[in-house]
Amino acid sequence: MSAIETREFTAQTRELLKLMVHSLYSNREIFLRELISNASDALDKLRFESYSDPDLAGEPGELAVRIEIDAEAGCLTVSDNGIGMTRDEVVENLGTIAHSGTAAFAERLAQDAEAARDSALIGQFGVGFYASFMVADEVTVLTRKAGEAADAGVCWRSDGTGSYTLEPAVRPARGTAVTLKLRDDCKEFLEPYRIEHLVRTYSDHITFPVQMPQPPADDADTAAPDLRTLNKATALWTKPKADISDAEYAEFFTQLSYDPTPPLAVLHNRVEGQHEYTTLLFIPGSEPFDLWDRERRHGVRLYVRRVFILDDAEHLLPAYLRFVRGVIDSDDLPLNVSREILQSNRVVDSIRAGNVRRVLGRLEEMAREQPDDYARFWGLFGRVLKEGVVEDHANQARIAGLLRFSSTREDTQSVSLDDYIARMAEGQQNIYYLTADSLATARHSPQLELFRERGVEVLLLHDVIDEWVVGALPEYAGKPLKSAAAHDLDVAEVGGEAAPEPAGDEPEESVRDLVQALQQALSERVERVRVSDRLTRSAACLVAGSSGLSTHMERILKATGQGGGEARPVLEINPRHALIRHLNALDDRTDLAEWAHLLYEQSLLSEGGQLDDPSAFVGRMDRLLVGPLLGAE
Repeated sequence: MSAIETREFTAQTRELLKLMVHSLYSNREIFLRELISNASDALDKLRFESYSDPDLAGEPGELAVRIEIDAEAGCLTVSDNGIGMTRDEVVENLGTIAHSGTAAFAERLAQDAEAARDSALIGQFGVGFYASFMVADEVTVLTRKAGEAADAGVCWRSDGTGSYTLEPAVRPARGTAVTLKLRDDCKEFLEPYRIEHLVRTYSDHITFPVQMPQPPADDADTAAPDLRTLNKATALWTKPKADISDAEYAEFFTQLSYDPTPPLAVLHNRVEGQHEYTTLLFIPGSEPFDLWDRERRHGVRLYVRRVFILDDAEHLLPAYLRFVRGVIDSDDLPLNVSREILQSNRVVDSIRAGNVRRVLGRLEEMAREQPDDYARFWGLFGRVLKEGVVEDHANQARIAGLLRFSSTREDTQSVSLDDYIARMAEGQQNIYYLTADSLATARHSPQLELFRERGVEVLLLHDVIDEWVVGALPEYAGKPLKSAAAHDLDVAEVGGEAAPEPAGDEPEESVRDLVQALQQALSERVERVRVSDRLTRSAACLVAGSSGLSTHMERILKATGQGGGEARPVLEINPRHALIRHLNALDDRTDLAEWAHLLYEQSLLSEGGQLDDPSAFVGRMDRLLVGPLLGAE
């Protein structure tokens, strides 16, 4: 093809370019960070592929990123001698956007005005090349794939509006050059000192040299400029820990994660022995944007002898530690390692197990010695860490020891299972908990009345995952976990100081007929009606039926389409409550069925449940309230 070809951007790309130009109006200098990062990736890919095809790296010259300034033309060029692109790859990578995060990026900007000021979003969502249009009226990309002939180059050019052009080009050297024709209000990026400052700020730890030509001295014999390296160009993780400052760790973390918040913890280790590898892992100080996407696992980069292999944490850390960011550099893995090899590799398994031990150990140390930092960590990542109780049986006890809960004594999620055990009431055998949709619902549940009266603490679990956590954790430190809403709750095992029995008839005997009548009225809604041992102030409550599933779990399963509708709760009534006494004393039980349904619906509401027919509930309550009022008139 000899002619210039004009193509239209896809609709999604046009929308993104519009956002880049009109929404991301601050921190424009990060365009340079993105272009250098892309160039570094191209160099990494060349080095990786040249191990299987040495001819790709046959051209002379050091692998490097070069920045050139043409002040007269108002142009800035970022080039590399990396892998380069073919024409089809240019169309795929620059003409369309296939990155899964792009739609989320656009949505985030559209919904959140503050996000428009957040330069970190660009790197996180993988749309960095298009940041060039924040500072440029026109962008030209000249590229040639490594191993191809010099005349196999491609020139891509666009002003960032609706289209781009493609034409054949000659490029003697492999790699890619991106030239920006800067806008009038962006001429600051033609100043060498400004470029040098930005490289040191954003790209100091790029493992390839970032070079910029220096004008020759007046007495130099040649007009060829000297090249000056602007960055350190070292892999930080290869340096001894004693030689690295906290500021350097923080800078590297920001470059790695695009997160300007300093990390909560740094784990830097060199492992030697049967397997040799280096890990530099970070526990972030803020929540990554993709934390709740279990399929997007790009927090940890794998290197083999400083050669970048892949950005995929799936095989290096379990899903419940997906908040961790960092690099792992192995001396033992083959350079041609693939995702398939990672799935069944003893070295990878050893690295993964070691990473888990070190991260959990650091969290234990933080919880023990830095409680304020751990409280911050728990607020950010506690719900994710809970997944480990369900998924990682080998480390279940360690993870359980790191869990934090609210309780009837503490509103904040600060109570550990060890804390709970240390202050268990006299005679108490179990660790008691209650699951609910919210902390307020749990705290005011009538199912806690007996525990409060006896001074027994109950853990209040209000995260959705908590139902699966307690289902996977039958005991901790030899103490069984028991739901306060269990149908088989043994009052004698609760512990604490038992309340004195009131004088009078045996409660269960006195309401036997009432229980049978309520059972008959509610036969389609409850498994059974029985006298409660746990209620002291409320008239009634719902507890789990013989299926063992809590009513809270039933609601979760129903909401996700997994509930079979078979399990029914048990309704417990308090024979000492005034309402139950009144119903028991009625001679005319015409309205008893209505009262039965009202008791059930009130109990359901008190634990955060939803009524199937709210209008029927309101009508029922009106009738039962208005009847006595009219009778009084």
